[in-house]
Amino acid sequence: MIPVILDTDIGTDIDDTWALAMLLNSPELQLEAVVTSHGDTRYRALLAAKVLAVAGREDVPVGEGAGDGRLAPDRRGQETWLDGYEPDAYGGVYRTDGARLMVDTIMSSPATVTVLCIGPASTTAQALAMAPEMATRARFVGMHGAVRSGYHGSPIPVPEYNVFIDVAAFRTVLAAPWPITLTPLDTCGIVRLEDDEYALVRDAETPLMRAVMANYRAWAGARGHPEIAERASTTLFDTVAVYLAFADALVEMEPIRLAVRDDGLTYEAEDGRLVNTALGWADLPAFRQALIHRLIGSG
Repeated sequence: MIPVILDTDIGTDIDDTWALAMLLNSPELQLEAVVTSHGDTRYRALLAAKVLAVAGREDVPVGEGAGDGRLAPDRRGQETWLDGYEPDAYGGVYRTDGARLMVDTIMSSPATVTVLCIGPASTTAQALAMAPEMATRARFVGMHGAVRSGYHGSPIPVPEYNVFIDVAAFRTVLAAPWPITLTPLDTCGIVRLEDDEYALVRDAETPLMRAVMANYRAWAGARGHPEIAERASTTLFDTVAVYLAFADALVEMEPIRLAVRDDGLTYEAEDGRLVNTALGWADLPAFRQALIHRLIGSG
């Protein structure tokens, strides 16, 4: 199995929760730690910890990462699901030094660790500042950027959230001497589950999927549209990054040189960093089927 550290901003958009469930049900991946990034990283870490507890995975250490502790009320849609959950309720290791947890996990691993980043790269960048040598013992797989397409399949690339919220952190990632694989909006921005496909996951009776749906309903309700959780998923950006941590046959990969403007727009440049990038789909329906299979697996 591939050892993985998840760096996530779970708790703002709901897709991180779906991605965590997919990761936990992917037998190719061994989750070694979860760290959180940006804003109220305690809220985010508690969400991850409670999901792990529901899944029976309290063997996974959780760490609060780089953030200023602030998050607007309308960006905390899953807080009601936490229902007062606190760090001492978690049966595993819970740390407040997420970047150090990342460094310790990578440097003590006998195998190359995949840093799977599905949020702003703030904590990963902080870890690199602490121990630049960790990049020689890891690889980076992320959901970042927009190269030739924007949100929802738009032909116009725009600054993508995970990049523009902390441009300096993403530049730090690009500068590190590790292999980088990305899913930009070109591929991850069009992944949704609808109709009968969505019904399979919505109605699944595993503890993990019941927790995912409870989170989704809380999130949708907080946004004032509880009905959306019954009809279809939102865009499941981060699930594509989870897939790229262990396979790439269903996407069209292309090595490109990537640079970042100050406003967070990623673009191809001759002097950019060489990045292995998923720029198109070879078989999107097959990916959706694989995603469903993993989501409704045991957990």
